[in-house]
Amino acid sequence: MPFTDIAGARIYWKRDGRDDGPALVLLNSIGTDMDLWDGVLPFLREDFVLLRMDARGHGASSAPPGDYSLAMLADDVLAVANAAGLARFALAGVSLGGMIGMELALRAPERVIHLALICTSATMDAASWSDRIAKVRAEGMAAIAGLAMGRFLSDAAAPAIYESVRHQLLTMEAQGYAGCGAAIRDMNLSGRIAGIACPTLVITGTRDTSTPLAGHGDYLLSHIPGATHRSLTAAHLAPLEAPKALAEALLSFLA
Repeated sequence: MPFTDIAGARIYWKRDGRDDGPALVLLNSIGTDMDLWDGVLPFLREDFVLLRMDARGHGASSAPPGDYSLAMLADDVLAVANAAGLARFALAGVSLGGMIGMELALRAPERVIHLALICTSATMDAASWSDRIAKVRAEGMAAIAGLAMGRFLSDAAAPAIYESVRHQLLTMEAQGYAGCGAAIRDMNLSGRIAGIACPTLVITGTRDTSTPLAGHGDYLLSHIPGATHRSLTAAHLAPLEAPKALAEALLSFLA
């Protein structure tokens, strides 16, 4: 199992797909791990070197205590990309993964050649995230599971997918969720994303109540130069509800 140690954490990652293809980094949302992308992988393996990783505090990666920052999480991605031998890459990130992608495109523009922002935002309600972080640290993951699941998936999601995501959420380390929640609470992307220079695709879900087009996707589209838009019939975790449509959008964008 490949792990990379950086800044007090051990980050778990996998590289698969074509060895000679262009590189595509896939990042998960808060509350999920790299398995979020399982349904999309069959559509991408023939075209790309694929790099997935469990964000700090998630999955098989370690969950050090304390608040994390987007800069810290972006550095994790760079360290893993270096370990995997990827000098330049496209990046597709869901929710928190998209926030990390924006931070990375600003911090290391020479590394990120295309950016796909999936069900994400440059600005979130800091007060509500402060409340959620405090609740998780005091009461554990069960205290916010109902709220999170109501936003993650729509009623159209298969019951097996719903139960799998819920189990993953309930069994993750609360300090890992809280640490990444702090990165969302404290992010300062809204006034900076005009500096993103790489081609950018904004993907929104028609059933997404967390980061819909109105107020979130449209902000990205109006502030990132040249950004284009695709809409999918999906809630917040689009790779689970619309894997083929998402893959098609990515393939078209990255062609």
